[in-house]
Amino acid sequence: MMPFFKKIPNIRQKIGWKIIDTYILKKFLSSFVFAITLLMTIIVVFDFSENVHRFLDNNISMHDIFTKYYLNFIPYFINLFIPLFTFISVIWFTSRMSNQNEIIAILSGGINYYRFLIPFLVGAVIISSSAVLMSNELVPKTTEKMNQFKENMMKRRSFPKSSIHVRNSESSYIYVERWDKSKNIGYHFTYEVMGNQFIKNKISAKTITYNPETKRWTLKHYSRRTIHAGVEKVTTGEVMDTVFNIVPNDLAQDTKVSETMSYLELNRYIKAEEIKGTGMAKYYIIEKQTRLANSLGTFIMTILGFCVASQKTRRGVGVHLFFGIGLAFTFVFFQQISNVFSMSGSIPSGLGPWIPNFIFLIICGIFLKYSTK
Repeated sequence: MMPFFKKIPNIRQKIGWKIIDTYILKKFLSSFVFAITLLMTIIVVFDFSENVHRFLDNNISMHDIFTKYYLNFIPYFINLFIPLFTFISVIWFTSRMSNQNEIIAILSGGINYYRFLIPFLVGAVIISSSAVLMSNELVPKTTEKMNQFKENMMKRRSFPKSSIHVRNSESSYIYVERWDKSKNIGYHFTYEVMGNQFIKNKISAKTITYNPETKRWTLKHYSRRTIHAGVEKVTTGEVMDTVFNIVPNDLAQDTKVSETMSYLELNRYIKAEEIKGTGMAKYYIIEKQTRLANSLGTFIMTILGFCVASQKTRRGVGVHLFFGIGLAFTFVFFQQISNVFSMSGSIPSGLGPWIPNFIFLIICGIFLKYSTK
């Protein structure tokens, strides 16, 4: 690591990095940290006031509340609000620089308007890289721990899923009328193997449970119907252990499960779900693309905030904040709308989360063109 740090001055010299760039970068990052810290303090206070009766009813200690709940709760919301508060941070410190005539002085010193944008983009790279790592590695782990805390200690109920269809293989399908995730038990189970013209094999059971140690399924009060060479055979029994190409999560069909998966796990689940044909693959694709789109949206929010706040106005920081927050919430609104259309199938799952980025990238280009004038 030491040789790399020794090369930093040479790198700065080659790219033309100046003291003013360091000053702007420090302003950017410190404003971002301050804004996100202030936001998280407010969110934690409101969440605690809302859940304090649940903590007391379940006799949860303050140590567990802090270490097992809020330490896992905070990363999720930091990651969620990174693009928005990157934007607000840029608006805040850049508009102050504009009102104090610092930007006029910098541009009058011979620095090009686009060159002035460089330290902002460097700050966006740092924040965006952190966001990518958080959303794909840290946040899934902390979200899973937080959900476990809610289920085990806050006793949040999980409601059974109904009418579940899963593709077990290319020619076999599974149906469960109701799946209870809390007990890992399914009711009114059906397994069918399709032939060219008719069903070759059909197994029905009143209940089905999964044994994680043996990775086998137990069917109770089952009946099995097979047809071979035109001859039908029916057998019944009390208990049967067998293997299917599914796991309990396939039957739970909980879209929130995707939030607890890392990037590599999401890729594996997407491939598996596309084969099984459960219809859940689109939710995993949307989650995967949303993580990347939100993280890279930091660049768009940085450029947009820079264009808005670098223009001096007599009315001060308030006008920049008002106009900027309006644009930021419009961006968030477009994100929600595009995700809804992606889930409904009106827009391809992989494209939906990126549409707001494309729209606002065009807006940024227009703003940059006219800001230079």
